[in-house]
Amino acid sequence: MPATITLSLTPRQAADFSQHASLVAREMRVREQDVALLRLVKRSVDARRGALKVNLTWEVFLDAEQMPAPLHFDYPSVVGREEVVVVGAGPAGLFAALRLIENGLRPVLLERGKDVVERGKDIAQIQRGRGVNPDSNYAFGEGGAGTFSDGKLFTRSKKRGDYNRALQRLVFHGASEEILYEAHPHIGSDRLPRIIADIRRQIVECGGEIHFSKRVERLLIKDGRVTGVEAGGDRIETRAVVLATGHSARDIYEMLDACGVRVEAKPFAMGVRIEHPQKLIDRIQYHGSCEAEYLPAASYSLVAQVGGRGVYSFCMCPGGFIVPAMTDESESVVNGMSPSRRNSPYANSGFVTEIRLSDFEHLVPQYGALAGLAFQRELEQAARANARGAATAPAQRVSDFVAGRASGSLPACSYVPGIVPSRLDEWMPSFMSSRLREAIRVFDKRMHGYLTSEAVVVGVESRTSTPVRVPRDKQSLMHPEVEGLFPAGEGAGYAGGIISAALDGERIAEAIVEYVK
Repeated sequence: MPATITLSLTPRQAADFSQHASLVAREMRVREQDVALLRLVKRSVDARRGALKVNLTWEVFLDAEQMPAPLHFDYPSVVGREEVVVVGAGPAGLFAALRLIENGLRPVLLERGKDVVERGKDIAQIQRGRGVNPDSNYAFGEGGAGTFSDGKLFTRSKKRGDYNRALQRLVFHGASEEILYEAHPHIGSDRLPRIIADIRRQIVECGGEIHFSKRVERLLIKDGRVTGVEAGGDRIETRAVVLATGHSARDIYEMLDACGVRVEAKPFAMGVRIEHPQKLIDRIQYHGSCEAEYLPAASYSLVAQVGGRGVYSFCMCPGGFIVPAMTDESESVVNGMSPSRRNSPYANSGFVTEIRLSDFEHLVPQYGALAGLAFQRELEQAARANARGAATAPAQRVSDFVAGRASGSLPACSYVPGIVPSRLDEWMPSFMSSRLREAIRVFDKRMHGYLTSEAVVVGVESRTSTPVRVPRDKQSLMHPEVEGLFPAGEGAGYAGGIISAALDGERIAEAIVEYVK
């Protein structure tokens, strides 16, 4: 069995990989030449006590020990096998498809958006202010929302499935092995599209299908059981449907509601994007250390209770950019992304507060279980009305937002379409703006300098999660009233990111195997 050794090093020492074998051998009291293989299994930065340390945990294989087997996944041919329709080619849908193939079932993926190459062209058009394709944008298309909005792979829950296997599956399809040991693994929106394309090729080579620009318009249900779907004018018959459409597929919720398939309103969160100079965040988090140059762009995770509600940072993007995430031209919606090197001069994060069922109960008589969607849409349209441009976004200096005054000018910002001054607190619901303001004051006490005129808040961050849940039975993972319908991932209300959605997709695939056998 390999030994496990953890070294606590200075940032300079940790950056010099040529010395690590010697340090490990000395710690184990063996000769360096007897160390056959070092495999890094975890790397994290500890800046809590002022003195920066990088903790490296290694698996150490000596000469006499058996080396680890190379990473491998077995994807057999599923030509001619039973078909399972997978709606949505985000992480839940793609990982469900791979797991179905491993179990001998043939996935047929239906994706309303385009493949990653064509999708990238549509996203470039949004960045230039030339319109929003409602089916191909930062939210819709091959790979899902995370493909072009950061590609972070962190999940707080280890109960959803085999977290490490999900990371290994990504490495098998082209991701860097760094994601296997980083404390907060990240692929980057510049690299993730190639990995997604490789997964697609794997599915097709095994006999599966992926159809782009294929929006599902109707579920076919007979006697309480799924019999197929209608998409793009075609009828596809199947005994099982994976519904993995993502958190922005409002038309799917409306279609389910119209078909009499029960959906439920749920709490969610909304707020803004907050952006600081990356150097400021580095200085705060790394205490101005002269060795900060050997460390990655600093991040943060903040949470507070304000007025009885949680306010927290979300999807923090060090060295990243704010991006336009609207799915309709009547909205202003922002999100964040980071390239793999995280080398932008800006650090941005979602900065949101809880939205409770009581906050939109006045919309229930008109919208029923979809009232949260209506509340979400109202804020996005208010942001658009205050943006004064095709893809520009309303913004305010953080110091002015907290003080409740207008910003005469705005600092430089990573948001390419541009930002315009706006009193966010004047059109945002007061229960939201007041809590966000107070939370900034609280966070400034923990990270002195967080409240600054150098930072900006940009509106709105509204797609943190879906306001709707598609219910499912805890045992079968099927919809309680529609046999063969398997809700999955973020859009169904069971995940909150790439990895949690991927793991949920795998669970659903395994449940389908039990269902159809």
